[in-house]
Amino acid sequence: MAIEINLDVMMAKRKISSNELAAAIGITPANLSVLKTGKAKAIRFSTLEKICEVLQCQPGDILYYKGGGKDE
Repeated sequence: MAIEINLDVMMAKRKISSNELAAAIGITPANLSVLKTGKAKAIRFSTLEKICEVLQCQPGDILYYKGGGKDE
């Protein structure tokens, strides 16, 4: 996938656990895990907004476009 998720890095910087973040943004820890591992096919803007609010960051701090060819 050309989009990398750096959510775990930002969580470590903010010293917040997966369970704490999941509770704060209103999703299950299992769904947060899917997002953190990059297995999610989509993310709602409302969820992204809550993540950024709790972690006090910008979307670009947790989402990274890894450019390259079509097959990447």
